Amino acid sequence: MLEAPTERRTDPRALRYIVDHLPPGTTIKRQLLIVNRTDQTRRVDVYPAAATLEGGAFRFGEGRAENELTSWVTLDEHSVELGPRGETRVQATVTVPPPASRGERYGVIWASTASTPRAGGEITQVHRVGVRMYLDIGPGGEPASDFSIGEVRPARSPEGEPSLTIKVSNTGGRAVDLTGAVTLTDGPAGSRAGPFPVVQGVTLAPGASGQVIARFPATLPNGPWKAEVNLESGLVKRSVTAQVTFPDAGQVGKRGSVVSRIFSAWTVAAAVAGLLLVVGLAMLARRSGRSGGPPTTRPRERTTAGR
Repeated sequence: MLEAPTERRTDPRALRYIVDHLPPGTTIKRQLLIVNRTDQTRRVDVYPAAATLEGGAFRFGEGRAENELTSWVTLDEHSVELGPRGETRVQATVTVPPPASRGERYGVIWASTASTPRAGGEITQVHRVGVRMYLDIGPGGEPASDFSIGEVRPARSPEGEPSLTIKVSNTGGRAVDLTGAVTLTDGPAGSRAGPFPVVQGVTLAPGASGQVIARFPATLPNGPWKAEVNLESGLVKRSVTAQVTFPDAGQVGKRGSVVSRIFSAWTVAAAVAGLLLVVGLAMLARRSGRSGGPPTTRPRERTTAGR
């Protein structure tokens, strides 16, 4: 990816994928860079193909599978020839038809090349790399992205490798690609370990749930530990800290007890609004109690200020 929307220039996902919210009737263009990292001349085919979100993963369609999104994509080059270590740019144009319905679409733009069969052989290997597309279609503003972190479950494999399985849910209106890390603190004798990257991430459609997994060295003591889980998708970041104890080899431990949780901004705002409402009602009740009857009401005046 060589381009991203101006309003998404700080979003890591938009720098890797084509991520956008488009009203029906909109056209966008994106520049893609294709690089031949071999010492041979390569013919590279470029084409859009379908994708779906299933089972917590971004799944590519077979071959040149089509869907509604692929019919909106045109490329200025369908095949390019690159010399050793050569590179070129290809422009993708996405035109959303005016009658397009609301919802998020998924696809991928592939750069594909086939290797030459070895002497006496008939097997041809096809290598391809691509750029994912996450396009949300609909009038008005873009649906908010958000996710929540749920159950944290420790375990050890039969070989003694400890791990944490962390349940996550997409609570927003856009797909999320969850990655992150886990840091262990307050362990035996005050020890600390990590951070350890999440080795098995997850891609979730709106409303879907799944799990991510972090793995640790086999020499890690059982604990107890405080596990600080930090996950993110683009600019959306969530954290939770849980008390966990790893079991013996080949067992699944007890669910970690949550010590602290960082809420999303809208959750905090809703909680503050609810608290202010409760305080306001309490003050109103106290005033009503003093007067022995309901408070008198006066017409609300509307004040306007001139320039």
